[in-house]
Amino acid sequence: MSTVPAIPPTRTTATPDPELVVGKHLDGLAATLTAVRSHAPVFAAWGAELAARLSAGRRLLAAGNGGSAAEAQHLTAELVGRYRGEREPLSALALHADTSTITALGNDYGFVEIYARQVRAHGRPGDVLILLSTSGRSENLLAAAEVARALGVTVWSITGPAPNPLAQASDEAICLPGVTPSVQEAHLVAVHLLCEMVDSTLGRSVA
Repeated sequence: MSTVPAIPPTRTTATPDPELVVGKHLDGLAATLTAVRSHAPVFAAWGAELAARLSAGRRLLAAGNGGSAAEAQHLTAELVGRYRGEREPLSALALHADTSTITALGNDYGFVEIYARQVRAHGRPGDVLILLSTSGRSENLLAAAEVARALGVTVWSITGPAPNPLAQASDEAICLPGVTPSVQEAHLVAVHLLCEMVDSTLGRSVA
C-alpha cells in the first residue's frame, strides 16, 4: 500500500510589518504612475489616432502574456462595449481570447507564433496592434510586431523599463520604470487613459 509522503514543516519567520509591506508597494506604484503622467501627450496622440482609425473602419488588435493579456482584453472590451459614454462599438480583438485558436497555433507552430499568425490573418494596412509587456522581451510579441510592421499595421507597445527589444521593434512605445507588479498595475491605468482619450476625441467623455 502506497503512502503519501509527509509534508515537511513550514519554517516560521517573523511576521512582516504590514505598513512597511503596503507602503513599499504603494511607493513603487506611485513612482511608476508619475512616469505615466509624463507620457500624457503620447496617450493623447494615440487616443486621437485610434479614434480616427477605428471610426473609419480600421481595427485594433491587442496582445500580451499573463496579466498583460488580461489588460489587453480589458482594453478591447472597453472599446467594443463602452468606457463611460455611449457610442458606436469599435472593432477591437484580444488575440489571446480565442482558446481554440491559441491552442491550435501553439500545438502546430509553437508558442512564439501564436500572435504572429493571427496578425497575419486579421491585420490590414492602417490597423493598430497594441502590445503590453512588463519585460518587453516576450518572443511571441516580438514576432507579432515584426509581422504587423511588414503588413502596414501600426505597432504601439506599453512596456516596463527601457531599453527593451519590444520598444525597439514598435513604431512607438511607452516604457514605464518600476518592478513588474507596479508596471502591470500601471498598464490598467494606461488602458483607461487610452479609452478616455478615444471617447474624448469622439465627443463621448462623461464628467
